[in-house]
Amino acid sequence: MRTRKKVEIQPITPTTPVYSIGVAAQILNVHPRTLRIYEDEGLIKPSRKGNRRYFSQNDITWIGCIRNMIHEEGISIPGIKKLLRFAPCWELTDCPREVCEPCTAKVDRAVPRTLRVAGNPEAEKKAKEKDIALRQDRQNGLSGKKTTSS
Repeated sequence: MRTRKKVEIQPITPTTPVYSIGVAAQILNVHPRTLRIYEDEGLIKPSRKGNRRYFSQNDITWIGCIRNMIHEEGISIPGIKKLLRFAPCWELTDCPREVCEPCTAKVDRAVPRTLRVAGNPEAEKKAKEKDIALRQDRQNGLSGKKTTSS
């Protein structure tokens, strides 16, 4: 009698890459070439198994935001790339707080605005954390009570 290997069943999370490029393209109602262009431009980075691309639910959500910026806001791909260097996705798309906070597809590639030692990964990380805290404070100030400046 042969023994069977036990298969571990893992839950599918929003970050689990499960959609092939064809399925992702169908979900987004685009041609697979469009997704390849976004990847070539550095806007998305799907997981790869061999030479096949797989997309997660977060990838699908982010691509939806990219498409909205391109088609509704009229921002070009190079424009989106440049904007992402200066602000996180939720600032670019004006996501409401109730959408932004639970979103697991957030993209923050913004270079920290805080002064730091160039080439020092630890300083980069601390500067990024400080910038995120400042953004959150600014967002809380805009959505809640007004702040006064002297």
